[in-house]
Amino acid sequence: MKPNNKLLLIGWDAADWKIIHALIDDGKMPAMEYLINHGVMGNISTIDPPFSPMLWTSIATGKHADKHGILGFTEPHPNGQGIRPVASTSRKVKAIWNILMQNGLKCHAIGWWPSHPVEPLNGICISEHYHRAFDTIDKPWHMRKGTVHPEHLTETFRKLRVHPQELTQAHILPFIPNAHKIDQDNDRRLFTVTKILAECSSVHAAATWVLENQQWDFVAVYYDAIDHFSHGFMNYYPPKMSIVSDDDFDIYNNVVIAGYMFHDMMLQRLIELAGLDTTIVLVSDHGFHSDHLRPQFIPDEPAAPALQHRPYGIICMKGPKIKTDELIFGASLLDITPTILTLFDLPVGKDMDGKVLSNAMKQSVDINYIPSWEDVQGVCGMHSPEKIEDPFAAQESLKQLIDLGYIDPPPDNVEKAILQSKHESQFCLARVYIHTQRYQEASNILDKLYKASPDQIRFAIRLCECLFELNQLEKCKTLVLECREKLNHELKNLPDIDELPDNEKSKNIRIQTGYAKHIYQIDLIEADILLKENQPESALNMYQKIEKQIPQQKHLYIRIGQSYIQLRQYKDAERAFVQAIDIDGDNHQAHHGLGVSLLRQGQYESAIEEFLIAIGLIFYYPLAHFHMGEALMGIHEYERAAEAFQVCLNIAPGFNLARNMLVNIYDNHLNQPEAAEKNRQQIYDHTKDTIVIVSGLPRSGTSLMMQMLEKGGMDIFVDDKRPPDDSNPKGYYEHEAVKGIVYNQSWLKDVGQKAVKIVSHLLFYLPARFHYKIIFMQRDMDEIMFSQHKMLVRMGKAKKGDYPVHLEVAFHKKLAQAREWMAQNANVDVLYVNYSDLIDHPLQEATNICNFLSLDLNISRMISAVDKQLYHVKI
Repeated sequence: MKPNNKLLLIGWDAADWKIIHALIDDGKMPAMEYLINHGVMGNISTIDPPFSPMLWTSIATGKHADKHGILGFTEPHPNGQGIRPVASTSRKVKAIWNILMQNGLKCHAIGWWPSHPVEPLNGICISEHYHRAFDTIDKPWHMRKGTVHPEHLTETFRKLRVHPQELTQAHILPFIPNAHKIDQDNDRRLFTVTKILAECSSVHAAATWVLENQQWDFVAVYYDAIDHFSHGFMNYYPPKMSIVSDDDFDIYNNVVIAGYMFHDMMLQRLIELAGLDTTIVLVSDHGFHSDHLRPQFIPDEPAAPALQHRPYGIICMKGPKIKTDELIFGASLLDITPTILTLFDLPVGKDMDGKVLSNAMKQSVDINYIPSWEDVQGVCGMHSPEKIEDPFAAQESLKQLIDLGYIDPPPDNVEKAILQSKHESQFCLARVYIHTQRYQEASNILDKLYKASPDQIRFAIRLCECLFELNQLEKCKTLVLECREKLNHELKNLPDIDELPDNEKSKNIRIQTGYAKHIYQIDLIEADILLKENQPESALNMYQKIEKQIPQQKHLYIRIGQSYIQLRQYKDAERAFVQAIDIDGDNHQAHHGLGVSLLRQGQYESAIEEFLIAIGLIFYYPLAHFHMGEALMGIHEYERAAEAFQVCLNIAPGFNLARNMLVNIYDNHLNQPEAAEKNRQQIYDHTKDTIVIVSGLPRSGTSLMMQMLEKGGMDIFVDDKRPPDDSNPKGYYEHEAVKGIVYNQSWLKDVGQKAVKIVSHLLFYLPARFHYKIIFMQRDMDEIMFSQHKMLVRMGKAKKGDYPVHLEVAFHKKLAQAREWMAQNANVDVLYVNYSDLIDHPLQEATNICNFLSLDLNISRMISAVDKQLYHVKI
């Protein structure tokens, strides 16, 4: 490893390209412009929930919060006497500086959130409490134990801190040129700016001291000031919002701009101190709405200010191994640690959730992996095992001692705070599970939370989302109704805002804003259920009704577009997705939806452009890669299509639909039979179970085949809700769930080793995650049509002699499509059985069926089900 192989990781909380680009264009951020021109830049997607302690720990570990253990802003104090800010001792895994230290590199970490108490690194570690000033300058400014490591440098760093009252007009006026207009007795915003600026300066002073005075291979420094400036003053950023007075706008409209310019000045100094050969990685954990997407009001609920965050932050990288003056796409904040490890020629942990940003590097890199860095022994600068703690487990053990009478319980208000902190942390964990599509785990948590706090509608709404994704639609409908009733009741009991004193009006507006948001979410879920139940017209009507009440909502237009796609009205879908993009051009779902609507219209090149934008915004988006593959096949770019399907599978290995497309490409277009066979085998490896299906057109002999399997000793998946009749005197052998397969396939996991009857029209909706053995019944089409007609006459739904000749063409077409679908899907094995052969040669056909299923069924009993007398219609 070369001595100059250094890396400086800079964190700017909430930094956003929308503001940075405008300032660069005006010549106001030259250091950032230099970094961009000499390196790469791009969006970086955040993860949910967008809470800074969780996100910055994910950046430093490459792992989601359920793995790293930081769940929100606060946690119960292990001594049971209250709550505390989330602590570094709650982090369960190694951070990037721990891994690098373990590999002999000199590491420093400054101000990272959370890092208190500091870790015993082989360099300097300064916690996020270092720069906080809570008293006036004439009072002692204590530094908490655990703020600085090594401890003997405490006095050095104490002197580097900047107190807000040390700042002068020269420091403040660039932020607030009209500061003289402020009534400081009644307006604390000037002090807020001063405090943010002083704290930021303290962090920067510590960082520059380390760079100037210490040997180092890796330094991580975190600045939270942009986030604080934005939460406090983004409403005054141009253009003026309607809720902002002219006087306030005149005074505070420059605060955010000056905050970014100040960060650029600090960046310039860091670049100088780092040196030309150092790799610099500058990231933010999320962005911040600065335009028409700024929320007018913030609901009155925990962590509601996070609604001001944009889902895309910034990433900028410069260094010897990094490309120059290029854009990168598809970065996630989970990618930072794997990328840094690769830049230091170290392996990536397979248990990390991010990827290496290889598209940022000058030369292709061989990425090496180890199972987990947690298994690697040696001194790494983490806290000793006895200091690492689970504060929630500690609370449970204390509660047990309280219950046993060994210690006294804390006062009621402390108990309430502890319980609330625990609930918020569990809610954060549930949101992590939702974000990573682990809906059952999230549902289990949310169900308990809602039962414990039935007044918290936000818990219920998230639970509705999980039930929806789990296809538990009846439960979801019931909960939606319950939420609506509660919200209506709460709204009726709200006092009239005109009757409230001025000091209570703001809180009332925030409460109403929260209720309005929840009603909107409930309306969307209700309409989403209709769409999932294959009622796109009803869903569309409801979406359009919501639009009249709350127009210009991007998520609403996305759903309208999805409804039109389901109705195959692709031009209307295109218009809806364009409307969503007009509202927010950085919405990956809108670009993906627009791409699908263009794809279905045969506009392949335009569709590819939209899919590229969607993937650039969110790389971990398997559907976008899949549809990209489809579009590339449309323009006969088969090699690129294969690459797109492979990326889809790298993200979602069980996405067998993409693997089927690969088999098709390798077999029919690229002449690579070995690759085709490899993917066929992988389909079997990634299918959960084999499901036996009896299929064919109605009246083709499917019920007879089900009877044979049952008599032969095979279990069958039926519910007997449809009784036998004259058309099928021995029964229909159906299950009601099969009819809803279009919108709900979750019941397939319950089929197990049983046989299920699914008519040919519904085969297309079978998910690719299973392996299917299909016994497909064939019968002369005239016989089928006559048999169906007789059945309809018997049911009183058709007139005798009124034979529907026009349906034959449609049925032939559907049969051809079913055969093509079965042939194209490598996870499907099919045995065609002619109804007439089954009647005339039952022994031979029954033997073929047993061989196909690889089952030792009772053939003589199978044959006994064949009753030639029931062969009513024979042509």
